[in-house]
Amino acid sequence: MPSLLNRYATPLITGLFLVSLISGIALFFHWGSNWFHSMHVWLSMVLIVPFVLHIWRNWRPMTCYLKRAPMAIAMAVSLVAALAFVVPQIGASSSRGARGGPPQFALAQKLLDAPLEAAAPILGLSAQALGTKLTQAGYTVRDTSTRLSDIATTSGKSSAALANLLSAP
Repeated sequence: MPSLLNRYATPLITGLFLVSLISGIALFFHWGSNWFHSMHVWLSMVLIVPFVLHIWRNWRPMTCYLKRAPMAIAMAVSLVAALAFVVPQIGASSSRGARGGPPQFALAQKLLDAPLEAAAPILGLSAQALGTKLTQAGYTVRDTSTRLSDIATTSGKSSAALANLLSAP
């Protein structure tokens, strides 16, 4: 069995890397995100197994790489590149009290954090019409100065359900 795994570790790395490469490019350019997202995430996780097998099988040559400066430099550059994405999100998450994410999510959250009277014109409705729409959908609306997210919480519903209702025609 180990010889079978050793024989296929490198070809599997190559195949899975190509899948990850193509799906990563598609996700970067927002081409078929629904198709590629799960594929990219799951098959990148599967890629770990042949990678570990490859490292295990090639441990002696790997130790030679580890003793030389190019490997240390490559690892340091990779770490700095990763931190360049992580560090700004840590600051952004703590400053706004929410997790990071796509800007459209942040925009949607701002709408949900707005009082009903401020959100209604953005949705093309009067405060009264929005209050009526929410009440008919089973939400408890006490007054128009209440934040939409608080209306959802008070009504025992999620903000996602409220956003779904508000985005419906």
